[in-house]
Order: sequence, then C-alpha cells, then structure tokens
Amino acid sequence: MPVNKNLLIRRTHRYLGLFIGIQFLGWTISGLYFSWNDIDDVHGYHMRKSPHFISMSNSLISPAKAIEEMRSTTQIDSINSIQLIGIVGKPVYQISYFAGHTGEVHHHVHYKLADAISGELRGPLTEGEAIAIAKDNVTTTPTVSQVELLENVDAHHEYRERPLPAYAITFKDPDCTVYISTERGTFQTIRHDQWRGFDFLWMFHTMDYAGRDNFNNWL
Repeated sequence: MPVNKNLLIRRTHRYLGLFIGIQFLGWTISGLYFSWNDIDDVHGYHMRKSPHFISMSNSLISPAKAIEEMRSTTQIDSINSIQLIGIVGKPVYQISYFAGHTGEVHHHVHYKLADAISGELRGPLTEGEAIAIAKDNVTTTPTVSQVELLENVDAHHEYRERPLPAYAITFKDPDCTVYISTERGTFQTIRHDQWRGFDFLWMFHTMDYAGRDNFNNWL
C-alpha cells in the first residue's frame, strides 16, 4: 500500500513534538535543580574534613633512592612528578612517570609509591589502607557497609573518567561512597544522593545520553 504522505508527516510531527516536549521539561527541571542546590554540597565538600599536612618531625630521605630502585626493575622514559603524600599517617612519595612512549608522544602516566622515610618502594594500597584513608576524609566516624575494588567502569558510572583501579568504600552515616586510587594512594572523590540526582539531570541538560558529559554530542 502507498504511504499516505500527510499521515506520515502528522505522525512524525507528533512524535518529534513529544520528544522535544520531554526534553524541554528535562531542561526546566534540571535548571531548577541546579539553581536550588549549592554546588559545593553537590560535590560533597560538607562531608569532607580539611586536608591533613605532613609533620616536619619526620626525617625524610631523598626520592632519588626510590627512583634508582625503580630503574633497576622498570622501564622509565622520564619522570612526570614527585609528590609527598600521607598514607595512614606515614609520609610516602607518589612518583609518576612515563614509560614505553612512541616518538615524542606519551600515552599513559604510571605511578609508583615509595616510603619517604626509608626510600623503599611499596605496593599499591591494600583494602585496609583504602578504608582508613576514606574514613580519614569524612567528617564523622562512619560505618563501612560495602567495599568494592573497581578495575573498569562504564560511561554512566559515577566514577567515570577517573584513575583505576580504585576502591569504592560505601559508608552509612553519612550515606556516601568514597573512591580511593590504589596506585596513586590518594582520595579521589565522594559521591552521595544529592550528587547522583544532579548527575542524572545533567544528562538531560547536555543531551548526552551515551556518556552524560559531552556538550558537543551529535544530538
């Protein structure tokens, strides 16, 4: 049977109008939500303690010892950065470096941790250390309800586009999830229901239904 062109146009107009109407509603609701919420609260700053500083009473060794030990077992093209961090009250060097680059292009930053007192290299964070760092970053004394080691996440995960592997430590009181990078040895971010609501509505605002964050998507 021949397709009735007028009927096709009316149906296309109807469903296109429905889609655009839902999208306009999404823009309106998300815009109101963004306006009524403090972005600092969305990011969970009110749940976090002030950063801790490393005491100068510690006798620190030069990171050169750790770098020499790395060179004996690891291919290192260049050092990217050396940062002094604290892991469960102990000073640790976080050494980032490039390895296996092609030409002048560095494709990936690698990380090693080293004891800043002895200079000895150490492994990635253990689960217990990750929990301790997470607890040390929230304002209350929380109860752990779940711990998960993340190796991969999809484009909609609340920890997307952040360093992996990482421990996801879920707490009660406050009800939140804290993410700790195992290789970097550091707190990465905190997620809670207010942020998740913001993130869901952000998807409608950007119209990026594949990954949520790309304003330049084809749609």
